[in-house]
Amino acid sequence: MTDHTADAPDERVKDLSLSQRFLMRPEMGSFCGVILVLIFFLLIASDNGMFNPDGIRNWSVVSAQFAIIAVGACLLMIAGEFDLSVGSMIGFAGMVLAISNVHYGLPMWMGILAAFVLSVALGAFNGFLVIKTKLPSFIVTLAFLYILRGLTIYMSVTTTSKTILSGMKPAAEADWLAPIFGGEAFKFVFTWMAEQGWIATFTRGTFEGQPVVSGVPALILWAIGLVIFGQFLLTRTRFGNWIFASGGDAHAAEYAGIPVKRVKVLMFMFTAFCACIFAMCQVTEFGSAGADRGLLKEFEAIICVVIGGALLTGGYGSVIGAGLGAIMFGVVQQGLFFSGAESSLFRVFLGSLLLIAVITNTYIRRRIIGAGD
Repeated sequence: MTDHTADAPDERVKDLSLSQRFLMRPEMGSFCGVILVLIFFLLIASDNGMFNPDGIRNWSVVSAQFAIIAVGACLLMIAGEFDLSVGSMIGFAGMVLAISNVHYGLPMWMGILAAFVLSVALGAFNGFLVIKTKLPSFIVTLAFLYILRGLTIYMSVTTTSKTILSGMKPAAEADWLAPIFGGEAFKFVFTWMAEQGWIATFTRGTFEGQPVVSGVPALILWAIGLVIFGQFLLTRTRFGNWIFASGGDAHAAEYAGIPVKRVKVLMFMFTAFCACIFAMCQVTEFGSAGADRGLLKEFEAIICVVIGGALLTGGYGSVIGAGLGAIMFGVVQQGLFFSGAESSLFRVFLGSLLLIAVITNTYIRRRIIGAGD
């Protein structure tokens, strides 16, 4: 008698082709997208300075802005929730810093710490409301978007009679904490490159002889650091598995002993933390804060995450993918400017790319897990 069971394939182990393994990586779509947009603008906008050191710096800073808020949004979305109040949080945190410094005369570092404490506390409150009310986070945070924006305008008008506060640049430069949000790093490298003639220098004016690009902005370093931290947390720690499990099947995760509610609240807090970093970088860089800062940033963060391969239903995604989605945004936004195209086309691009990304991600995911067409 022949033992057929020994020859039968183990149904628990599924052989995957190289292409399937490639497609299973959430960030592969955004990686290909970045390559395509770089080639496209290299062909049509390289003559206008988009890929010289100053041009690269411009679209890198814009990409970094998207990346900072996309990291928090990505982890929260993988955990199965949304936060539509991110943009309002940016305006709120910046205004807290500005009012404490300009109106009350407090040192910058105290304003920065106050902004972080209040932002993270509000993020925790957001998560607490979602958990306790069991309402969709889309609804709760949409309401909070309006509440926080209105509160920011009210706070600004009643204390300073203005919605835009400026004049903080000198205080930021003299403070011990503010420069890590608005300074530049590796200046000696760029000075040396200018001396070698590899990058251009100013030929006249106050900065004559100095390199056109003097260093790496803190905003870019924050973005890189957050992407590395987020990806490590997600893929190399037990807490990362909890995030995936919380977004995949919350009930099954709770039965397995995973503290789903705590995970989600912490992700809301981290999203608010990222929004506050964005706000601190803006205020210390430009020396001003506005009650309308961060408008529509919540949607741009979510689009970066979706383009990066995350599913809107949660449980699947990549922080590196979200970072690549942010690079794609930055390249296209600045590429349209350098190529002389109408700036309103950027919004057409955003909407189109979101639609294509959602359809593609859903299709690929179904094919990979064998759920049919």
